[in-house]
Order: sequence, then C-alpha cells, then structure tokens
Amino acid sequence: MPTPGSSATPGSQSSLREANQRRVIQAVREAGAPTQADIARSTGLSRATVSNIVRELAARGVLVTTPTSAGGRRARAVSLAPSAGLAVGVDFGHSHLRVAIGNLAREVVAEEAMPLDVGASAADGLGAAEHLMDGLLAGVGATRADVLGVGLGVPGPIDAASGTLGSSTILPGWAGIEAAEEARRRFGRPVHVDNDANLGALAEVTWGAARGHTDAAYIKIASGVGAGIVIGGRVYHGPGGTAGEIGHITLNADGAMCRCGNRGCLETYAGGRYLADLLRPTHGDGLTTARIVELALAGDAPCRRAVGDAGRYAGAGVASLCNLLNPRLVVVGGDLARAGDLLIEPMAEAVRRSAVASAAALVSIVPGVLGDRAEVLGALALVMNVWEAV
Repeated sequence: MPTPGSSATPGSQSSLREANQRRVIQAVREAGAPTQADIARSTGLSRATVSNIVRELAARGVLVTTPTSAGGRRARAVSLAPSAGLAVGVDFGHSHLRVAIGNLAREVVAEEAMPLDVGASAADGLGAAEHLMDGLLAGVGATRADVLGVGLGVPGPIDAASGTLGSSTILPGWAGIEAAEEARRRFGRPVHVDNDANLGALAEVTWGAARGHTDAAYIKIASGVGAGIVIGGRVYHGPGGTAGEIGHITLNADGAMCRCGNRGCLETYAGGRYLADLLRPTHGDGLTTARIVELALAGDAPCRRAVGDAGRYAGAGVASLCNLLNPRLVVVGGDLARAGDLLIEPMAEAVRRSAVASAAALVSIVPGVLGDRAEVLGALALVMNVWEAV
C-alpha cells in the first residue's frame, strides 16, 4: 500500500487502484474473514478485480488468505495480516498515562497504564510514554520499526494551524507545545494528535456504544468537560480544531473563574476539580473525581447531590448541542460517567426541559462502554484510520 503522504492524480489508474484497495481492505475489516466472492458482492467490484487486489496485498503482507468452503464449494477466506504493521496509542490524562499497541486487524495486543503527575512537563510525559511503548513493543516481539504511526491524545484544544496545545489544557506543562512535532522527534515515527474528547468519540464510534451511528456526540466529564462530535461518520474538528469545547459554554457570566479565562463556564459547574472544591467543606481536601463517584454510589448525600447537579448542568450544555446539531445519540464518558444513572438521568431531564422538543425526543443519552480505555483506543483508531485513507 502507499505510505501516508503519497498522492496520485485524481482519476488516474493509480488513484483508482488505491481506491479499490481501500474498499477491499474496509470490506475485510468489517466482515472479519470474508471470501473473495463476499468482497465482490459488498464492494461492487468484479471478482477478477478483487482477486487481483487480494493477490497483490497478500504479496505485500497486508492480507492473508486461507482455504475454506462456501456453499459446498472450495473458497479462500481473506483476513488482515496481524503482521502488516502496528499502531501505538498514547493517552495523557489529568493524572495518568496509558499506552496501547494494536494491529491493523483492530486487535489490541498490549496495553499498560501508570500514574502521571498533572504538573509533569511535556518532556517528562513523552519520556514516560517512550518507556512504556518500548516495553510493550518488546513484549510482543516488535520494535519501533514495526510501528506505522502513533496516535497521541491530550486533554485540551489543539490549534489546527500550528499543532500547539491551547492555554486551557488541563496539563499546564503542555501549554503552547507542538505536541506532534515533539513526539515525532522522540519516537521517530509518524505522529497524529487529537484531544481526548475527540478520541473518545472515535473509539465509541469504532468499538463502543456509538458503533453504527453516523451522527453522535461523546461528552467526557472528568477533571474538565469536553465533547467529540461525529458528523457523517467522521469526527468534526472545525477549521481551527476547537469544535466540541462544550465545557466552555457560559452558564453564568458572573460565575466562578474558569481556566479558559471566562466566568461561569459549564466546566466550573460539572468538572471534577470544581466538584472537589464544592465538597471541601464536608469532605476535606484531596477528594478525587473517582472518590466522589464512589461515595455517591454508596449513598453519601452531598456527593449524590453534587453528581446530580453536575448532570443537570451538563444536560443544559447537551440541550444546546441538540438544538444545534440534532444528534440521535449522546454517549457519556469520563470519570464522572461511572456514576451511571445518578449523572445521566438528570442530564436527560435537563435535555427534555431545555432542548427543542423534536430534538429531545430523537436523542438517546447512554453511558460509554469503553470506560477509561476510550481515549487510548481512540488514539489507536486515529492511526488506523489514517492508513485506511491512503
């Protein structure tokens, strides 16, 4: 297959061949191990064309064929070769680092997480990611040379033009850093960067609760609040790369100061750091979002109220999203989503109260199914999607 960045003249024989290769690979990925006849039916390509493409891609080590039978006749099943190359996903969170290794068959073959101080610099964070990545690669008998690309997830807006993280990132040591370029220098492999909410959306569409949906939103409620928006099956970034910053919708112009520099943002009412401040008089210092959820589920009245209120405020933001984009599905992820109905029921009620009736009736609000792995899986999917598109 061509490498990312290669190009062919639109309408040329080479561009047509590459497009047909992508169709075949996508058909194999979706079906698992179809026969060549199955591929021909699903893609609309002739059997001869499919046979030639499969033969060429098998010779390159992208596909493998195995004898099978179909309708009592001998046939050959086609599948993606796990050895075709590896993708690396790296997720930097408020207090953690998670790295995963996957192959082009969308199988996760290794994964590891570790605590990461929120005050760590970009250099320290990338150094820790290098260490985890090299260890995981060694564990599966691979090296960096086997890596097709690295997907990098960070909790903050990324400027589309410069590739730098905005000043409102949750990781202060990363503000203004050209994340992709820094990572590329260290890893020596192609690097693709996106924010954590977009990657959560990509993961839930690829593997999780939004699979099969072409229009959906992923709301991440953790230390901060963000959204990933899927339109026509693709994550929508906007021309500047900041689409989905739902956490910075103003709810109260005279409210608390937000890290973005404005007052009364949704995040200051629903973000985990602000809930900890709210609960300090009753629970003291050091209350994490995970502990707030744990206490709420155990029946602690102040924590239950804090989570419910956060759901209502988040629901007001989702109502605005529904009025603007009219999604059929909203998936809720992040640490606070572990509270389940304590969070989601107030969200849904706020949407029913504040959204246009037709939009509120159409949308379903559901918990994500990928948990704290959503962002690192989205980082893997980011790399895989780049290779599907070439």
